[in-house]
Amino acid sequence: MGMRTSAFLLSAVTLAASLVSAGVRAQTLDTFKVAIGAPGNWDTCVPEVGKRAGIFRKHGIEIESLFTNGGGETMQAVISGSIDIGIAAGTAAALGAYSKGAPVRIISAGTTGTGDLFWYVPADSPIKTFKDTAGKTIGFSTNGASTHTTLLALIDTFKVAAKPVSTGASAVTLTQAMSGQIDVGWASPPFGIDALQQGKIRLIARGSDAPSTADQTVRVHIANADVLAKRGPAVQRFMDAYREALDYLYADPKGIEIYADYAKIDVALAKRIREEFMPKAAMNPDKVSGIDAITRDAITFKVMSAPLTPAQLADAIQIPPRH
Repeated sequence: MGMRTSAFLLSAVTLAASLVSAGVRAQTLDTFKVAIGAPGNWDTCVPEVGKRAGIFRKHGIEIESLFTNGGGETMQAVISGSIDIGIAAGTAAALGAYSKGAPVRIISAGTTGTGDLFWYVPADSPIKTFKDTAGKTIGFSTNGASTHTTLLALIDTFKVAAKPVSTGASAVTLTQAMSGQIDVGWASPPFGIDALQQGKIRLIARGSDAPSTADQTVRVHIANADVLAKRGPAVQRFMDAYREALDYLYADPKGIEIYADYAKIDVALAKRIREEFMPKAAMNPDKVSGIDAITRDAITFKVMSAPLTPAQLADAIQIPPRH
C-alpha cells in the first residue's frame, strides 16, 4: 500500500470518526420543552436569544419553545408536566403553589424589582393618576403572574378600590385599553414605549411605585419537580447555557441584534430597554431576593397561607451552582 493510499485511508477513517462523533453529539442533545411568558419582553428573551445564537446547543441543550400570555399560564403548564421549564413565573405564586404540594421548583431568579412594569391610560382618559382608579378596571397578565401581585401591591399602596382584570400579554392588553374594554392597561418594554413616545397613552404608575416590590425577585424560572429530580445534570447544563446567554445579551453587540429581531423592534429601542429598564443586576439568576417581603405579600394577597420553613425553602429553591 503506497503512502498516498495510506494517507487517503487515514483521512477517510478520521472523517468517518468525526461524522460518528457529530452524530452521537446530535443524538445526545437534551431537549427541554420551555414555556416563555410574555414573548418579546426583555426579561423573558434569554432562552430565545441563546437558542438563536447556538449557545444552548453548545451546552448540549435543545429548546422547544411554547409562548404563553403570562406567568400564571406558564406555571400551570409546568405543574401539569406538559412543560419541563417555565420562564418568568411570579415568585409569590411559585412559592404558594409549592406550599400546596404542586410539583414546581425554582431553578433561577428571573427579575428583581418591578421598574420595567408600568400601567397607563389612553391619552384622552379622565384618569390622571393611579389614585383616580377607584372603581376602574386595571389590567394584569394572568393570575399568579408578577403583574398580578405587583398590581395588588400598587392598589394597596395607593389605597384605591380598583378592579384587577386578567387581560393577557401586554400587546393584547394595549388593544383592550385603547378600545375602552378596560380603563387601565399594563405593559413591559418593548410594548407601549412607542405609544408613550407618540403621546397615545399616558403613564400613571410604575411597578416600583409600590415600595414593597423594590428589592423583591418578582419573577423566577421554574422546573417541574420530576424533571429536576430525574434530569438534574441536564438542568445544570441548561442553567450554564442560560448564564452564558445572559452575559452574551449584555456584552456582545450581536446579542442585542438577535433580541431586536426576535422582538421585532429596532436596535436603538432594544438598547434603550436594556439601559433604562433592565440593568443586568436586575436579571441576576443566582439569588432570589426579598423572600420575607415576598412571603408577606403572598399571605396578604392570599397566595400563601403561611411562611415556608427553612427546609421547605431549600427544597423549593434549587438553583444549580454557577461553574
